[in-house]
Amino acid sequence: MPYFPGPAAVLQSLVNDYRLLFDSTWHSLLLLLSGYALGVILALVTGICIGWSSRVRYWGMPLLKVVGPIPATAWIPLAMVISPSATFSAVGLIALAVWFPVTMLTASGISNTRASYLDVARTLGAGRAYLIFRVAVPAAMPASLSLVHGLGTSFLTLVVAETVGVKSGLGWYVSWAQGWAEYGKVFAALIIMAAFFSTIMTSCSRCVTMCWSGKKV
Repeated sequence: MPYFPGPAAVLQSLVNDYRLLFDSTWHSLLLLLSGYALGVILALVTGICIGWSSRVRYWGMPLLKVVGPIPATAWIPLAMVISPSATFSAVGLIALAVWFPVTMLTASGISNTRASYLDVARTLGAGRAYLIFRVAVPAAMPASLSLVHGLGTSFLTLVVAETVGVKSGLGWYVSWAQGWAEYGKVFAALIIMAAFFSTIMTSCSRCVTMCWSGKKV
């Protein structure tokens, strides 16, 4: 004590703060979905452009290899300066964490499309848009299964971003409870984080697998 409270103290913290924990979980979910959706959309656009166009690949791939490996959490000081609010900066950081791995795998899938598929489509009179969206993108669909892997980095970035300036969320709750030396509440939040993130990861993996296998979700 007090750093390692017993199970009874952790359970009591869950019961006493269930409303605040529920509100924090809800805000974390909204923040995570907003940043993840923005990151995936931007990543698919940039990945298709880099994978399809050799000119875009020539200029974009070096920039991607320089900027991409930088952890999204390292951009927190800059994001707090240029962003109008902490919420916008957190969404941007989560989107940045998702953007790099999804962009790289999408670009790899597009560029590795079999030339025979493209040749047959061109022979039948397909235009550029048809080649991209009806041939290259479906051929790169196995790489889309990696969209789930971007969730891991988004979870980490979410928790760190919430401890900086966001006024609600699980990361904020952990930081707040630690400031008051309420370690029972800290462990209670960690339990909810484990269940929350594990449920999202499992659900997304199952949905992507079922969509890829042609089943209805």
